[in-house]
Amino acid sequence: MVLQDLGRRINSAVNDLTRSNNLDEKAFDDMLKEICAALLSADVNVRLVGTLRKSIKASVNFASVPAAVNKKRLIQKTVFDELVKLVDPRADSFRPKKGRSNVIMFVGLQGAGKTTTCTKLARHYQTRGFKTALVCADTFRAGAFDQLKQNATKAKIPYYGSLTQTDPAVVAAEGVAKFKKERFDIIIVDTSGRHRQEEELFTEMTQIQTAVTPDQTILVLDSTIGQAAEAQSSAFKATADFGAIIITKTDGHAAGGGAISAVAATNTPIIFLGTGEHMMDLERFEPRAFVQKLLGMGDVAGLVEHVQAMTKDSAGAKETYKHIAEGIYTLRDFRENITSIMKMGPLSKLSGMIPGLSNMTQGLDDEDGSLKLRRMVYIFDSMTVAELDGDGKVFVEQPSRMVRIAHGSGTTVREVEDVLSQHRMMAGMAKRVGGQKKQMQRAQDMMKGGNKNQQMAAMQKRMQSMGGAGGGGMPGMPDMAKMMQMMGGGGGGMPNLGGMDMQSLMSQMGGLMGGMGGGGGGRGKGR
Repeated sequence: MVLQDLGRRINSAVNDLTRSNNLDEKAFDDMLKEICAALLSADVNVRLVGTLRKSIKASVNFASVPAAVNKKRLIQKTVFDELVKLVDPRADSFRPKKGRSNVIMFVGLQGAGKTTTCTKLARHYQTRGFKTALVCADTFRAGAFDQLKQNATKAKIPYYGSLTQTDPAVVAAEGVAKFKKERFDIIIVDTSGRHRQEEELFTEMTQIQTAVTPDQTILVLDSTIGQAAEAQSSAFKATADFGAIIITKTDGHAAGGGAISAVAATNTPIIFLGTGEHMMDLERFEPRAFVQKLLGMGDVAGLVEHVQAMTKDSAGAKETYKHIAEGIYTLRDFRENITSIMKMGPLSKLSGMIPGLSNMTQGLDDEDGSLKLRRMVYIFDSMTVAELDGDGKVFVEQPSRMVRIAHGSGTTVREVEDVLSQHRMMAGMAKRVGGQKKQMQRAQDMMKGGNKNQQMAAMQKRMQSMGGAGGGGMPGMPDMAKMMQMMGGGGGGMPNLGGMDMQSLMSQMGGLMGGMGGGGGGRGKGR
């Protein structure tokens, strides 16, 4: 992702400070310099960087921080909170409603990816039960209608356009009227762009807006435009008064922080990030989750949504979940995890969602990651039914089995050993999860017989004493009261996230952490 290097540099600066034996004001200033340098090199606006630096300095005043407060935790939390403020305009975006026609108009410069993003957004809403349609009002660019037609046909989304009508406002009005008559929920209007801001472009945008009266206007910004983002977004805001931003091409390698400037310049929320060329490569933007992902803390909510979409009908996943709940984790469960991961898309897309994995997979491209996972499956496929359904101890008792499996899978004994080692680690985690479930169930039973508020308050107080920093704990994590509320709806005692509890999440994703953690296996020839 465009901002991956930025996240690593910020994370490294904070970690270097918190590991330092001499945590003084000079070390703190050095950390701030590195964070600011990282943001500037990513093309974040200079004024924004200066504001961020002042805010962090004001929040962590060494002279006034009480001795009892954990300074390291305070610094971590402050950096996290200020980065969230940087990308959060605290403004609500439009939410379409079913049962009525919601017209969404796209604006932006040519080459930003408007047409592709229109189709991605239409498909996003379509998969959520909305009846969606596309209108091509771009009569300026040759081939614009053909591109939208091709994308819409591939995504099975109705579309409207004209090869003869040259007035974009007329095409837009006709298309919107047609789909309103047919009772479509979402009607997305694609407009033309230019290579630069021109009077004709802005005049055309206002004419189309007058013709279709959109419920929402979205500005599409190319993430690689750098410092020009602020001026560009301000000019479009003054003319089109857009209510949301979608940033595209965040899967590139150029500096992409400049697009963040558009948030501050226009006080407008980013609603999606374009992360690739495929129709599914559109991620919902949420400030706290974005910063968590940026700093390698993962986006668990996004991960859960992704896992649910991929595994909701998997019989193997349900069986693995049942085992995890019982504290059991067989080699077959591990194989189910790996095959689930392979269906979920590129490793680079998943790694940012899983806490800590983005650092573990640094330097490992999608092709190498996929090859590693495939070779693990070859190893599982060379095992007997009894070996797959066992706990792996038979390989310790009879090492010759590993030689047989290496020969049968076209891998090395070292790779087989790595897989078995990773399985033991995951089996240990499963055992702990099973035990935690029982403990939490007992805790819930106890709370039923006493004063729940008092017990929550007592647990919260203990958490604050452990966390320092005013009870903030790790950034992005819920406090104990919220956590206990989550446990109450967790279907068995584990915290619930978006309809899937943590046991289920582990059962689906646990194998990936183990699968990538070995890294030391030899690379024999695959099949």
